[in-house]
Amino acid sequence: MLGDFDLVVFLRDFFRELGLSGSLSVFLETVIIVIIVGVLSWLSYILARLFIDKVIATIIKRTKFKWDDIFFENKVFTRLSHFAPAVVIYLMAGWALEPYPGWLEFVRKLTFIYMIIAGILFLFSFVNAWHKIYLTLPISQHRHIKGYLQLLNIFIGVVAGLIMISVIFEKDVTTLVAGLGAMAAVIILIFRDTILGLVASVQLSANKMLRVGDWITIPSRGTDGTVLDITLNTVKVQNFDKTIITVPTYALAQESFQNWTGMEESGGRRIKRAVYIDIRSIGFLGKEQIDKLKKIQILKEYIAKKEQDLKDFNEKHNIDNSVLVNGRRMTNVGTFRAYINAYLKQHPKIRNDMTFLIRQLPVSEKGLPIEIYVFSSDQEWANYEAIQADIFDHLLAVVHEFGLRVFQNPTGDDFKLLTNR
Repeated sequence: MLGDFDLVVFLRDFFRELGLSGSLSVFLETVIIVIIVGVLSWLSYILARLFIDKVIATIIKRTKFKWDDIFFENKVFTRLSHFAPAVVIYLMAGWALEPYPGWLEFVRKLTFIYMIIAGILFLFSFVNAWHKIYLTLPISQHRHIKGYLQLLNIFIGVVAGLIMISVIFEKDVTTLVAGLGAMAAVIILIFRDTILGLVASVQLSANKMLRVGDWITIPSRGTDGTVLDITLNTVKVQNFDKTIITVPTYALAQESFQNWTGMEESGGRRIKRAVYIDIRSIGFLGKEQIDKLKKIQILKEYIAKKEQDLKDFNEKHNIDNSVLVNGRRMTNVGTFRAYINAYLKQHPKIRNDMTFLIRQLPVSEKGLPIEIYVFSSDQEWANYEAIQADIFDHLLAVVHEFGLRVFQNPTGDDFKLLTNR
């Protein structure tokens, strides 16, 4: 440090020749050296950034390895440049502030705290980069780790905070940790949601209950949309009306929610809706009605086979056909069910390889429900709704051809007509 010593001697001699007092000379000498150290620390930062932005960036761009690109994009290397000025100041502070030991201790503490903060930022960027790398792996589609990484960031922040407090107050870290142990109840209360979120994240991930991109429904919270993000404390969902709602992560582990991923992966989307038939319109089909329905192409084969089956049964059992309730006969509602079945079997947008049911439900005050339980091959919402609407448009239009009526509660016009009579 001969050059440094010469500079100090030169400055002291120079100020004494100007006739300044010893204390003032020392002060001005210190100011100049501090400025020099400040300039050197600034230059070290500039050189570090140039090295990272030019040399390191060029090397990374030339490599075929993608992980280093992710580290660079997340400023992992850039964060390291903040250590350069801190190291310069920390090492040269003793030379610059030698006459002022109190200020020297303060500057060194401040510099050390700055390095801790720079280290925290570096580790945060490093963890974030690893998360993005993880998202490129196939396993990330089934197991999310963002909650764990957030917990790791919290741990890093707590440890760094304890170190900074120990530096400022010159206390041992173990003493501070012991103090935190005594405040365990308060800490648990403060970090309650975080702890619950961690437990919920483990459950959701281990049981593969939820992942980003899933369509979920939570009726109790008015949620029906796509999962955008899963964090330690919240799950962000974009509803189909484009509103965004955040749900506590632990709520998904405690409450019931519906995940539509299985439906989406199956290749079909369920149609489950009923047509309510007025009970008073149900009856046996007469010969004229049967002859009329035979003209419906998709029913022709069914009716012919059904007529033969009924004829064979009635003849075998010597049924007296003069009474309608004797034997077996075709009904309008049964034939209508057969028509729905045949119509949907040939529908190009209905999957015949998945559950396919045309069934009667228990009679209610609304009549006899004929339920359609099938799957559409098109899962896109708008197309699915259009397919469903087209099917029921057609069925409601043809139901009268079978001598049936769709049940409908009386309206004001019905009461008005009854009054006029």
